[in-house]
This record gives sequence, C-alpha cells and structure tokens, in this order.
Amino acid sequence: MTGTRARVVIRCRRCGERFLLRGKRENGKWNTGFRQCICDNETDFDIDVDPQ
Repeated sequence: MTGTRARVVIRCRRCGERFLLRGKRENGKWNTGFRQCICDNETDFDIDVDPQ
C-alpha cells in the first residue's frame, strides 16, 4: 500500500476542529503536510484513514 493516496480525517482533541486532507503513506506513516491546528495544538489529534 506504499505510495497510495487516501482520504485522511484529522480531528483536534482540544478544540474539535476537523480537517479533511489527502494523504500518502510513506515509511509506515500517513503524510498529509498537516502540522498544527488553528488552536496551536501540534500533538493531540484523532486520525482516521479512509482508503479509496
């Protein structure tokens, strides 16, 4: 499944904001380019992957 693109939903556990992004699996992790939430949270997220 390496190099496959998928829909990635990231939800901030602090403020509840949701982000819907396209990600690519690289080295066992999903890379979307997402760095931090609008509330400055950088670490506390729920991440769901929906392969297409």
